[in-house]
Amino acid sequence: MEPSRTTPQLIDLAIAWDWEYDRDFIRMLELSAQALGLTTFSISHHNCEETLHEVHLGRLHIAVLLDRTAETDERFAALRRTLERDGVKYLNSPDTVRHASDKATMHLEFITAGVHVPYTIIISPYNKKREVELSLSELAHLGRPFIIKPANTTGGGIGVILGAETLKDVIETRQHHKNDKYLLQEAILPMMLDGRKGWFRVFGVCGMVLPCWWDPETHIYSEVSASEQRRWQLVALNCVTRIIASVCRLDFFSTEIAIPNSNRHVAVDYVNEVCDMRLKSLYKDGVPDRVVAAVARQLSRRARQLSRAVA
Repeated sequence: MEPSRTTPQLIDLAIAWDWEYDRDFIRMLELSAQALGLTTFSISHHNCEETLHEVHLGRLHIAVLLDRTAETDERFAALRRTLERDGVKYLNSPDTVRHASDKATMHLEFITAGVHVPYTIIISPYNKKREVELSLSELAHLGRPFIIKPANTTGGGIGVILGAETLKDVIETRQHHKNDKYLLQEAILPMMLDGRKGWFRVFGVCGMVLPCWWDPETHIYSEVSASEQRRWQLVALNCVTRIIASVCRLDFFSTEIAIPNSNRHVAVDYVNEVCDMRLKSLYKDGVPDRVVAAVARQLSRRARQLSRAVA
């Protein structure tokens, strides 16, 4: 069918999403973008196929896309392919997301960039090498307990074993995702900072760094105040996160950084490329509302830059 020659509807920023708990964040992002004069468009399961049809016919043109959907969903994958042919600009391009989501790759690139990481052993996929080439001395160097995590299958903690103790744990766990590499990591014990664990989840958003206290057991966030930054010299979190941003090349991501002693800031969970942005006002383990609002504003500013470049 010949595409329509009528003037297409122009959308500055489209957000594709498939998780019901994203709704509040998407609305906040749309309002922030609209306040900057941008047109916005929400793409979910209910209108994905219709959107694909309109783009294909030339009746809809999207300048910038933030894609928060699962890469394996064929409906959204078809839309991505069509939008790429149409010249869409991305906040987090698919190629960059794929690169950043491989924890084994990020581990090696972090080391090269000078970012402290836990002592780690990377083992081959089970389907590539059945036997685990791991000496008892290497295993001892990890300490006990240690952590086992697949390199590419850890969204929301899927497949991660936090309390591994033995070689048997490694042998059994790596068979759960037989085509994936596995990382064996020492467990990092954070120092206490005035009664709080020195553990942080930090958001990197188009050059902006937003650090939050984060408890790895309760998953509870709280904002880092300016006085806390000064008292505990937490400006180092900004420096480490900016290096991570240059390595992963994502516009929007989070990372986890722990402080085991005053001289080290250790990236303990490298890059989360699709951040959970549920609001703390609505969910106990949500992100502080002011942090979510800052993320929305910064993404909107970047979308405005990209959409103007397209125009």
